[in-house]
Amino acid sequence: MSRFLAGVAAGAMICAWAGSALAADLPGKFEGVTIDAKLIGGQQYEALYARIAEWEKATGAKVNVLSKKNHFELDKEIKSDIATGSIGWCVGSNHSSFAPQYPDIYTDLSALLPKEEIDAFVPANIASSTLAGKLVMLPRAQFDVSALYYQKSLYQDEAKKTAFKEKYGYDLAPPDTWQQVTDQAIFFASPPDFYGTQYAGKEEAINGRFYEMLVAEGGEYLNADGKPAFNSEAGVRALDWFVNLYKAKAVPAGTTNYLWDDLGQGFASGTIAVNLDWPGWASFFNDPKSSKVAGNVGVKVQPAGSSGKRTGWSGHHGFSVTESCANKEAAASLVWFLTNEDSQKLESSAGPLPTRTAVWDYNIQQAENDPYRKEVLTAFQEAAKHAFAVPQTPSWIEISNAVYPELQAAILGDKTSKEALDAAAEKATQILEDAGAL
Repeated sequence: MSRFLAGVAAGAMICAWAGSALAADLPGKFEGVTIDAKLIGGQQYEALYARIAEWEKATGAKVNVLSKKNHFELDKEIKSDIATGSIGWCVGSNHSSFAPQYPDIYTDLSALLPKEEIDAFVPANIASSTLAGKLVMLPRAQFDVSALYYQKSLYQDEAKKTAFKEKYGYDLAPPDTWQQVTDQAIFFASPPDFYGTQYAGKEEAINGRFYEMLVAEGGEYLNADGKPAFNSEAGVRALDWFVNLYKAKAVPAGTTNYLWDDLGQGFASGTIAVNLDWPGWASFFNDPKSSKVAGNVGVKVQPAGSSGKRTGWSGHHGFSVTESCANKEAAASLVWFLTNEDSQKLESSAGPLPTRTAVWDYNIQQAENDPYRKEVLTAFQEAAKHAFAVPQTPSWIEISNAVYPELQAAILGDKTSKEALDAAAEKATQILEDAGAL
């Protein structure tokens, strides 16, 4: 059985690596302890949170959820807590894109959990959860890279196939390049009732999408010296993709205010032809209780840009324990419980990608007799081959917050793409200089 290494608890002590620790069966016993937590909120996460009651029953502890917000809002709240010295809570949702901002507030989970449990995770996920030698979060079954969802019936309509071939000179098929996405999005669009595609248009969401399109166009966000380099010809091509679709009314007018939940609900409403999105939506899109496109959803690897590279901005969710937590052992137990095999099987059954090796193997076996699930896993396995993380700078989110209004200005026609990117690069440079990175 897995063993849980904790600090002083239950009264007996033994010598162990990283100091004095007590060995007890996971998840342990913590009668009378209350763990305050700040968690990412969203419909797709509720099934996992229902398991908290099981952990409470097993350990005798209680969980008090202080916040449930998207990561952008949670990030603002955590920064406010840091500024006011109010980090009295114990467990927080974290993400590989946000974690570099908080190098000091989270404790090293490798000192609180047995090595065999940590070794059960995909090594790459553990590596990207480790900052300055500290395992600052334990990955959950929410490894994120985006693939392309599409409405199958659109590609089976003979009249549409004929009209598309006449207009564009090639056969209508699920797109494999971003130029094909552009052509098809404009072709399928019939505003205000139906749109070719959509994109998240604010905060880190639009900056991340721009970043991956930039890479697919052969550009780089930060150069080898760590300086902003996105105001390049490749950057202009990348931003023009967003601008041109907006001008063509191939995306909803409100897309510059969209975040992930808006995209998910939009595709599920049946009013979007093709949709680059995360694996966590796979089950939602194919469930007739939540989606009008259920039974009509195709999934394939994300398209390639003009460089031949595919988009692949990726990251993963996790849970962290604060250094200031008065009950780190109980908090680490909760984090383990929410990321253990049973939890990952539960989360990944709805579409998200697991971060434990054994759960990947399990899911592939389970999908053998489920054509849609098999299609999803196949698409996202291929998508994962092209995954790449955000630039590893603690200033990533701060840069995103400065850059995205400039991207919006170009999309809305207030600036040219080059003007917007030059202004964004100037702001990003100033942030990095102020941080001592340049």
